[in-house]
Amino acid sequence: MTDIPEPDVALPFPAELMRDTLPDRMGIEILEISAQRAVGRMPVAGNTQPAGLLHGGASAALAETLASLAGTVQAGPGRIAVGMDLNATHHRSAQEGWVTGTATALHLGRRTAAYEIVVEDESGRRLCTSRLTCMLVDSR
Repeated sequence: MTDIPEPDVALPFPAELMRDTLPDRMGIEILEISAQRAVGRMPVAGNTQPAGLLHGGASAALAETLASLAGTVQAGPGRIAVGMDLNATHHRSAQEGWVTGTATALHLGRRTAAYEIVVEDESGRRLCTSRLTCMLVDSR
């Protein structure tokens, strides 16, 4: 019998793992997590550039957070996912409200996992498209 969940099984996320981390400081909330898909959201307020627009780095941090968490589920017990390559294309910005990111698996292997992450505003407009490749390694 294995402790590794099936790739399409959503797991409850222990919010205490986020305490005192960058995602916590950014107000990122995890809504769903499995190896196949992770969904989370964050407020625009507090994550803006000086011009008052959602900071591109905030969108990238949301993307990497979601894909790394999903990759950690894929990695299995005693292992974690670490980002190796992140890219982000910013299509438009937001000035208020919340943005939601959805990480969808492109590749789920034993050593690597890759995800496409779409960040959307509350109207469902795509703000950013990212891709993250993770290396799956033993946790320290």
